[in-house]
Amino acid sequence: MGGDARTHYDRLAATYDENWAYSEDFLSWMTEAIDQRLRIGAGDRVVDIGCGTGLYARRLVDRAESVTCVDPSQGMLAQIPDDPRLVRVLASAEEVAASQVDLPGSRYDAVLVKEAIHHVVDRAGVIRGLSTLLAPGGRLLVVMLPTRIDYPLFQAARERFQSLQPDPEGVAAAMREAGLNVELTYDGFPLMLSTQRYVEMVNNRYMSLLSTFSDDELAAGVEEIRRGHPGEWVKFVDRFAFVLGTVH
Repeated sequence: MGGDARTHYDRLAATYDENWAYSEDFLSWMTEAIDQRLRIGAGDRVVDIGCGTGLYARRLVDRAESVTCVDPSQGMLAQIPDDPRLVRVLASAEEVAASQVDLPGSRYDAVLVKEAIHHVVDRAGVIRGLSTLLAPGGRLLVVMLPTRIDYPLFQAARERFQSLQPDPEGVAAAMREAGLNVELTYDGFPLMLSTQRYVEMVNNRYMSLLSTFSDDELAAGVEEIRRGHPGEWVKFVDRFAFVLGTVH
């Protein structure tokens, strides 16, 4: 993760959960979607790369022995609850993959990278490095948005997202090159948010993509959203790609 992205997430840290939690139903759904693929069990050691505030680490740890929470933003890590099973590590995905940081263990049963792979430039290299953390039978799960999303964003933001978002098929190919068995699946969750709340989220630049727009461009985009969604609610399906790699 570059310095601009790190600054973005440090700024968002205090309100990150408010922007991204959506609802307990969404968090429960996503936690189950992750766990169905990673098959976390008692005694498993898990690494959450790009963990943010630990939204999912704190839920998954009840199914595991421990979760090592890795993030390059000190502000994000500071939001993680004090729990001896949640181990904070200040580092980027690139640093972990290159063995440039000491983790509390050499092999892990499950590695999660949720909505962080788009910040990585050398995705194949990072995936290859993360695969070396896996114990026999270990699982690496990358959760990411597809290249097309249904978010009620303004047109310029949707177009920029599509041009920048990596293709899940490319991530799957990188996992295969790293020697993993790969399964790519998609799933989605229907969301309904008040228009006012969604506009506030956009104004807060809840997606790192929105930090690439100037204040004036963002203000114009918000007006476009309001024109396109004059009602009280916005509805859309939040779709995700789940790229699972398993050690042979």
